[in-house]
Amino acid sequence: MIIIDGSLMEGGGQMLRTALALSALTGRPFQAVNIRRNRPRPGLKAQHICGIQALDQLSGVRTNGARPGAEALAFFPGKITPQTLCLDIGTAGSISLLLQCLLIPCMFADDAILIQITGGTDVRWSMPMDYVSHIVLPHFEALADIELKVLCRGFYPRGQGKVEIKIQPRIRKSDFAAFEGFIDHLRTRIPPVDLASPAIVDRICGVSVATENLRQADVAARQAVGAHQALERFFSVHIQESYVQSASTGTVITLWAAGGRGFPGIGADALGEKGVRAEAVGQSAARKLSERLASKAAVDEHLADNLIPLMALLGGTIRISGLTEHIRANIHVCEKFMDTRFQFDENQKIITVS
Repeated sequence: MIIIDGSLMEGGGQMLRTALALSALTGRPFQAVNIRRNRPRPGLKAQHICGIQALDQLSGVRTNGARPGAEALAFFPGKITPQTLCLDIGTAGSISLLLQCLLIPCMFADDAILIQITGGTDVRWSMPMDYVSHIVLPHFEALADIELKVLCRGFYPRGQGKVEIKIQPRIRKSDFAAFEGFIDHLRTRIPPVDLASPAIVDRICGVSVATENLRQADVAARQAVGAHQALERFFSVHIQESYVQSASTGTVITLWAAGGRGFPGIGADALGEKGVRAEAVGQSAARKLSERLASKAAVDEHLADNLIPLMALLGGTIRISGLTEHIRANIHVCEKFMDTRFQFDENQKIITVS
């Protein structure tokens, strides 16, 4: 039984999300203690419960302690079964973080899996859905065909956003008698993650979104203008603007650096706030993006969170702006489940799995 101590490193939910994903993939049970111990309200939240319930519906897991607020959980995984699944987080809990529990195990199922999720699409402390679509998912395309649709935006506090994701595996884990053979096949057939060189940028792309009730105030356009003004001296800037229906008023802008080499590795985003001008929201996202590009990193810290489990499977190298506690937590859990070791070069800020 693998033991995961949730009080280590950042002490948040990242360790649990990664543990759920890798347990479902490897078939290895785990026990988590001190779940989210360093948060103001420790224990399991609605998003984590929904992830556990989703894995139960997908594979028939056994658990002990899967209830809101619980600080300990025993998890015994089953085998992922292709199906259509409907999930409702029940709050504005983050859909993008929930997907961190589900994406990797579903990518190696026997056939396609369709998941419809209701919750928060663009909420604090998590990646907006445009970040997931344009920055995260392209890096997983070698392993599965992944189609993500945002059917309805969900902002805080009511959420009620709707996302549909279809995952069509290219490689089936069940084709291999042992997990070791499966991993050997991946590392032989699929190139390792290779994001060691600073990003090559020839343009900035983005999406600026606001709810329909903010159309008259041109909020989506003004967010885009704020980002343009901060970036257009240095780059060609292309930002789409859209207005959407949602249960709660909200805005979000997501930017990413695009170039001729590979998929985007550097992105940034900002959510609108009451009393903050739309132009300032766009400028905030642009400032974050500029700072990350100036660091000469190839991968921003949020993408790194998503790539660490992928590197545990495939090996590879990424250059980051700094080793965050989130990334450390992810590495710690991956090393618990996988026969692999991560190395970090402090001077070059490079993470390597050989």
